[in-house]
Amino acid sequence: MNILFDERLDGALPQADPQTTRERLRAALPGMTLLDREEDRRPFECDGLSAYRVMPMLVALPETVDQVVTLLKTCHELRVPVVTRGAGTGLSGGALPLEQGVLLVMSRFDRIVELDPEARIARVQPGVRNLAISEAAAPLGLYYAPDPSSQIACSIGGNVAENAGGVHCLKYGLTVHNVMAIEVITLEGEKMVLGSEALDAPGFDLLALFNGSEGMLGIITEVTVKLLPKPETAKVIMASFDDVEKAGQAVGAIIAAGIIPGGLEMMDQLAIQAAEDFIHAGYPTDAQAILLCELDGVEADVADDCQRVRAVLAEAGATDIRLARDEAERARFWAGRKNAFPAVGRLAPDYYCMDGTIPRRELPRVLKGIAALSKESGLRVANVFHAGDGNMHPLILFDANQPGELDLAESVGGRILELCVEVGGSITGEHGVGREKINQMCTQFKPDEITTFHAVKAAFDPEGLLNPGKNIPTLARCAEYGAMHVHNNQLPHPDLPRF
Repeated sequence: MNILFDERLDGALPQADPQTTRERLRAALPGMTLLDREEDRRPFECDGLSAYRVMPMLVALPETVDQVVTLLKTCHELRVPVVTRGAGTGLSGGALPLEQGVLLVMSRFDRIVELDPEARIARVQPGVRNLAISEAAAPLGLYYAPDPSSQIACSIGGNVAENAGGVHCLKYGLTVHNVMAIEVITLEGEKMVLGSEALDAPGFDLLALFNGSEGMLGIITEVTVKLLPKPETAKVIMASFDDVEKAGQAVGAIIAAGIIPGGLEMMDQLAIQAAEDFIHAGYPTDAQAILLCELDGVEADVADDCQRVRAVLAEAGATDIRLARDEAERARFWAGRKNAFPAVGRLAPDYYCMDGTIPRRELPRVLKGIAALSKESGLRVANVFHAGDGNMHPLILFDANQPGELDLAESVGGRILELCVEVGGSITGEHGVGREKINQMCTQFKPDEITTFHAVKAAFDPEGLLNPGKNIPTLARCAEYGAMHVHNNQLPHPDLPRF
């Protein structure tokens, strides 16, 4: 047996017996799809962080809440761990399965239960795609604001689990700011409703706690989201810079001027070239960096804000400032940004996508630090990020077929995250911690804080059966990491087969 997570659980989880688990689940849930053949389980061995893969013991695809309740009760009785998976687009290994656990796939919960234009809410099942909500609400003049770049595929349940953001989160907030209520099931099969359709609900704010909890506290079976009216107009300004640090300084200058754009995105030269070659968005490939600044609202306010932003950008040293001529050009500008990740994927056999958040004022310093790490390691880094709220997504290019390059990419990524912490930021903005950033949790949080996190986890899942080994390291691991970190070395992710 390959004991993947025993170091974090102090050996608390027994070895699950696949045959017994399979027989009990089939007997309790004769109508539920349960995959046990290797060829059927293979597509579920990883999420969007495909460098780490583990074959799940069993894959369950329920279609009803009652099936989920029965499955959880059975696994709790057998003490079999459960990892929940949505669309599998996560980028931190949050849905990485267990060799001795059940992978609970919620993709068949794909119904929009209700659209209420008067209350401006939608009730949806967790498997509904992010973009599908806005598509369904569009005839009503409404939309769902959080728009991660994977919105065409990612599910709303996964968005809640990771507290996803997107290019418009600067003005309209992350998932946590747009979710009104969720229905969840605990490992023991208890149903709970957290939040309400009102602006507040009595008791502790457990709704906020579940946003970003990465499947460690309960299983989400329904989500009520807030819908917003479509803005009367939206304009996009693209500003070019001959220096990345100037672009970073311009971001802070826009916010300091009292302007809150709908979106404020930044791309460096490597990302610009890749996106232009892939999408033909009209980007200036000779620029060292570009900013995309979207301003939305009523026509008069947008026109005034466009003039003010132009002035700020010119003062910040922009070499060219372009206002999208029409809706088609605006769509192309955003298409380049939203397809930057797959575009960069054409530049190297592999890339490692990081997700750290920093104060806006530190953008120039961190960009300089990333450039230094790139030069030191010999690995190219493309920077694509939500500049307005300081959420950075450095893409570290490497070739996993070359011995040692994946380890080197991981080391560079870890050092970037620790640089984010050093300047007062965080190791994640929207991708979550998952398996990827366990080491850096030890950098950001003190032992007593990590102990508190474990206490919160234990309040909902005392036996540690929900998504074990993710998000929160043990104190022993942090002590080991700290000792190794003194020698400027990164701990490897233990026992994770790489392909």
